[in-house]
Amino acid sequence: MSRQLIQHLNFWLSEHPSIVHFRWSPTESWGATWSFLITSIAAYITISASLHILLRRLKPVPLGPVPALHSLAMSLLSAAIFAGMVASSVAEIRDTRWFWRRNKTPFQWLLCFPLGTRPSGRVFFWSYAFYLSRFLHILRTFFSLLRRPGSFPLFQVINHAALICMSFLWLEFSQSFQVLAILSMSVVFALVYAFRFCTEVGLKQTSHFPFVMLCQIALVVTNTAWHLGVLVLHFWKGGCNGMGAWIFNTVLNSFVLLLLLNFYVRKCLSERDAGHYQSF
Repeated sequence: MSRQLIQHLNFWLSEHPSIVHFRWSPTESWGATWSFLITSIAAYITISASLHILLRRLKPVPLGPVPALHSLAMSLLSAAIFAGMVASSVAEIRDTRWFWRRNKTPFQWLLCFPLGTRPSGRVFFWSYAFYLSRFLHILRTFFSLLRRPGSFPLFQVINHAALICMSFLWLEFSQSFQVLAILSMSVVFALVYAFRFCTEVGLKQTSHFPFVMLCQIALVVTNTAWHLGVLVLHFWKGGCNGMGAWIFNTVLNSFVLLLLLNFYVRKCLSERDAGHYQSF
């Protein structure tokens, strides 16, 4: 890869004016209000429940190439968010290190934003992109309902709604550790949806349940590590930004984790067919 191409990619990933000057604001960012968050989650749950009630006695609806195209789009979008967040994190550390370098290393900055950090700039642009991508992500719930009308994917609905809520809180309160959380989730989503795309177009016929399950476990482990790291740095380094939202997210993540464990025990471990695993 030529140096010119690398510079061109870096510009579009971290130096474009729209990225550098991004600011999370109810007046400038679509979906940046509490009313929108509450309404969108309520609408998602209502539509999901209504589809289940209306379709539960019907036969599965053929979706053709739509799920495969959705998986491809999610994989590519997640990969772009991962690349953009990496490039933007490097640029932000380069430009702001003078302000916090006496108290933190770059890795500590990724875990623990300084108090007073505002949701603007490069990393928050890609955090916003991740937030918006959650609305594309929830389409998978509707595919599940159409493919298996008699089964309601409760864990999937709760997990998707929780991700929308958490990604909103990351931006609203400039929450610490969101960079590492987004990097972890985006790389997992890129891999899982690339795998699903291959399965759905017939390139791989074997069950993808173990692969998805391992990705889910890896994500839980890494996110737990990030949560603990923020807690340690908060008391060790004099405070991390957005700890109120961190507490709420920790409770929400714990609830989702309990549902995930219940999901594995009651369904996943008894069903080896890949088509029955729908946590992502």
